[in-house]
Amino acid sequence: MNRLYYGDCLTIMQDHMESASVDLIYLDPPFNSNREYNAIYKDETGRPLPDQIEAFCDLWELDDERERSIRSMPVLIRDAGLDDSVADFWKLWMNALRRTQPRLLAYLSYMVERLLRMKVVLKPTGSIYLHCDPTAGHYIKVMMDAIFRHRSFRSEIVWRRVNPTGRGTKRLANNADYILYYAVGDTFTYNQQYRPHNEEYVKKAYNRTDKPSGRRYRLDNLKGAGISRTGSSGKPWRGVNPAETGSHWAVPGGALPPTARNLSTQDKLDLLEKMGRIYWPKRGKVPSYKRYLDEMPGTPIDTIWDDIGNLHSQSKERLGYATQKPLALLERIIRQSSDEGQVVFDPFCGCATTLEAAHTLGRKWIGIDIAIHAVKRVAKIRLQDRLGLVEGQDFTVEGVPRTVEGARDLWGRDRYHFQKWAVEQVDGFVTTKRTADGGVDGRLYFGIPGQRDLESMTIEVKGGKNVSIEHLRALSGVLDNDVAVMAGLIIMEPLGAIQERNFRRFMAEKGDLEVTGTQYPRMQMLTVQEILDGKRFSTPGVAGRGLVQPTLPGTLD
Repeated sequence: MNRLYYGDCLTIMQDHMESASVDLIYLDPPFNSNREYNAIYKDETGRPLPDQIEAFCDLWELDDERERSIRSMPVLIRDAGLDDSVADFWKLWMNALRRTQPRLLAYLSYMVERLLRMKVVLKPTGSIYLHCDPTAGHYIKVMMDAIFRHRSFRSEIVWRRVNPTGRGTKRLANNADYILYYAVGDTFTYNQQYRPHNEEYVKKAYNRTDKPSGRRYRLDNLKGAGISRTGSSGKPWRGVNPAETGSHWAVPGGALPPTARNLSTQDKLDLLEKMGRIYWPKRGKVPSYKRYLDEMPGTPIDTIWDDIGNLHSQSKERLGYATQKPLALLERIIRQSSDEGQVVFDPFCGCATTLEAAHTLGRKWIGIDIAIHAVKRVAKIRLQDRLGLVEGQDFTVEGVPRTVEGARDLWGRDRYHFQKWAVEQVDGFVTTKRTADGGVDGRLYFGIPGQRDLESMTIEVKGGKNVSIEHLRALSGVLDNDVAVMAGLIIMEPLGAIQERNFRRFMAEKGDLEVTGTQYPRMQMLTVQEILDGKRFSTPGVAGRGLVQPTLPGTLD
């Protein structure tokens, strides 16, 4: 069954995906371009959220977690079966970039960790397409060559967008993205794709017409460079010896029936002549092949894709993502490198254009996203409303805790991811700095009538069993010294009667926030069970809460 996962693609690939299980990978990962992508979370007044949102920005820091990842990379590289020279190169590169471009190093370590795992889940006959921009694409290609082998590199596709960026900045406008295409084995799926013929080209190239049928055709060469030394393609036919010009017969196979497959080159040419496909010039003796326009699907695509523009703001495809790619782009990639029934995987599925393209083309699909906002949006708008799919019947959503037991399991496996889930489940946004059960874990934003900027609630998550009044005092201190006007505490386990009474008394002492005559407690608390039951912090209108209605079945949001 098709699967949509909530979580970090590295964890999902390690824990839930089998080796050699997917036929095609397309990824449009976060670029190292220091841009923020929080436009999707503007509230109904059009005001952007004040802070960066981790899952939709690409600002990279060389923090302790990244440093640990970088130090362990040589071991991961060797465990993936790569040469020691790759690990040695990584060490040299790491030392150079740490001094000169630490953020780039943080980005590369993040990507290499995940690309190593993608190699594991990709079939030996599979292909991978990585979408990148000029900022870090050349660095990524170096690692792609090492991980998937340079001999597996097939093409660098240049996708020309319609609207250029960078005008007026004393540099050439950027009007293209790049897609690195690798096919890892000698045997892989490749279906030639075409674009419609240009009218001027048709007039110029297909400039002959069969008198009996009125079919337009062009003359094509029947010979190719190089002499065949062992086969019949280098031998004479009808008095024409291709070896005299250092060439051989190159017989087009499109017009021949399958039964002609084992015929000699000369017999194939005889058959083509009987079919009226050979043209003999009045002068000279070199024949040509008659290629009919109505048999041609179009012009074979090359590495410049300038016939698929980027999405316009009014496009029906738009889901609000700044980096959303057009459906036609993904359909071309999927048609080219997969067949019906094969599995397409997008580890950074975002608004799930890949999943829609795969589904409409009869492929199976797997998508992963690290933000529950995106997972809900995709499941509701893209899969249910747009494609008419039914959860549990046509696809599953996995990685989203549905019970307290599931939340406890997530806490035990990945505390940071549990904190993310808890914050996002109450319509909050995780902070850009990772924490491990300490500090500000997220913020919930809301608008106040007559006030231009959004206000916020600071959110702290405690997944352990030992929650004390000291944690509440610490959160109170954050509220006193923070820009937030409210504070919320999320706890895994319900408190005992006496402890809860003390907590409620302490929170009440912080007073209320009055908005248009309604009182909202400045400090509030929710348990995981209450969140799963649909309860939310009491605040004025929450920015982004109305993005997806109704919400994903089973999440009780």
